[in-house]
Amino acid sequence: MIGNDNLILTGFMGTGKTSVASRIAQRLGRPFVDMDDEIVERMGKSIPQIFEQMGEQAFRALESSVCVDLSQRSGMVIATGGGCLVDEANRDTLSSSGLVVCLDCEAQTIVQRLQGAHDRPMLYGDSPDRRIRELMAARRQAYARIPYHIDTTHRTIDQVVEEVIRLYKGQPQVYPVKTPTSGYPVHLIAGGLGMLGDLLSTAKLSSSLVLVTDEDVGPLWADRAVASLEYAGYHVTPIVVPAGEEHKRLRTVAHLYDRFAAAGMDRGGAVIALGGGVITDMAGFAAATYLRGVPLVQVPTTLLGMIDASVGGKVAVDLPQGKNLVGAFVEPLLVLIDPEVLETLPDELVRAGLAEIIKAGVIADPALFARLEQEASLPAWNELIGPALQVKIDVVEQDPYEHGRRAVLNLGHTFAHAYEVLEDFGLAHGLAVSMGMVRAALLAENCGLCSAETRARIIAALRLHGLPVEPPPLDPERVYAAMQMDKKKRSGRIKFVLPRAIGDVTVVDNITQAQVIQALTQEVP
Repeated sequence: MIGNDNLILTGFMGTGKTSVASRIAQRLGRPFVDMDDEIVERMGKSIPQIFEQMGEQAFRALESSVCVDLSQRSGMVIATGGGCLVDEANRDTLSSSGLVVCLDCEAQTIVQRLQGAHDRPMLYGDSPDRRIRELMAARRQAYARIPYHIDTTHRTIDQVVEEVIRLYKGQPQVYPVKTPTSGYPVHLIAGGLGMLGDLLSTAKLSSSLVLVTDEDVGPLWADRAVASLEYAGYHVTPIVVPAGEEHKRLRTVAHLYDRFAAAGMDRGGAVIALGGGVITDMAGFAAATYLRGVPLVQVPTTLLGMIDASVGGKVAVDLPQGKNLVGAFVEPLLVLIDPEVLETLPDELVRAGLAEIIKAGVIADPALFARLEQEASLPAWNELIGPALQVKIDVVEQDPYEHGRRAVLNLGHTFAHAYEVLEDFGLAHGLAVSMGMVRAALLAENCGLCSAETRARIIAALRLHGLPVEPPPLDPERVYAAMQMDKKKRSGRIKFVLPRAIGDVTVVDNITQAQVIQALTQEVP
């Protein structure tokens, strides 16, 4: 549960806000506040009387005043009026005090639910049905700005209560990623996979989706994702591909194109990528190129994928000559990160993801690094994933298309990609990055860019979490030759990202072959 934060339910009239909120308050043992009742009590008048005697503008001012008052209290379950959070200031005010969830419902069902209602001044007139549809259309854009939605059309009150409580206990966090065109949200929610359909409710997709996963992840998590999507009214075609980096090739993408066509995929649908970095990369590339681009939703299931591959818009496949040599930039509709899926992740892949979190600390978050170098036991995943995500988002927003600053995210990668290619992609990427960071730290110390203390701290943190610090037994000349295919190479110069201090890295392209060979052959202190 999110400490003592408020839980605020909003949405159009007739979606069930009051019924659901009051029942949740009973379940959680918390005070319940209906904002309309609060206004009635303060004014000594019914809502219709306030509208008739004072006008809608005065009523909205009262709503804003109540929002401010309630935002200064905590531990409550609040049901707002249907138009309350259409106002941006009211949304911001109540959002600052807790979690806001918007309840949705189909117009025809709302019409049926509100038949015979005489206490709705916004519906007064000759045609309440038409007024309902007009108001829903007018408020749709404002409601869409609320991150969390639950559709109540085909759910009972108890089912909606369970969904809202599950969301509330999942400690949801939203990390907005701003891009030159618009942007997209990254949702970090424990248990979020079961809410995927609701999260897509504001995306205006057609009913046909494809879900791409692999033979490892599919049996574990595909059913939960598909059930959530189907419950939200989508038709889902699951596509399962072989697992492993060796299958992240154009031939697999060609297979995906065939399956997309067979499923009738069009630009109104979406590709859901459910898996680790291989799947988010490969399915993302297929989405970016099929029909010159169809919408993409990233649902990473590995720690590495959550922190790295799914955020930033880079998608790619490998060639025999090197990793990620054929790719594109594509902006997903959203990214959903559910830490609960890490329960089934093999220990080796957990450690591979930890290498990326340590890398994020070295790049730009000394506090995150300090926490990891001091404790072998790990805190809650949200406490590690969130800060590491923020490091990447901050860098990506500064340089969305990798023209400059974004290169710092490749700390350790120049070495790591060479190791992976020479090991025929049998080496987990995160473990290769760990080995690469060690070599980058040694090279930085040799070049006078970082102190022996900084180098030692990086290596010690990796060792503390069981990450490899010794490279594979490869000929250093072959490793250097493999680096020549690195996609970051410019004008014949290999770029290296090297640490200067914890939280400070730099990109250099003046490293000689002799210096690289020295770093490759050094013993790790």
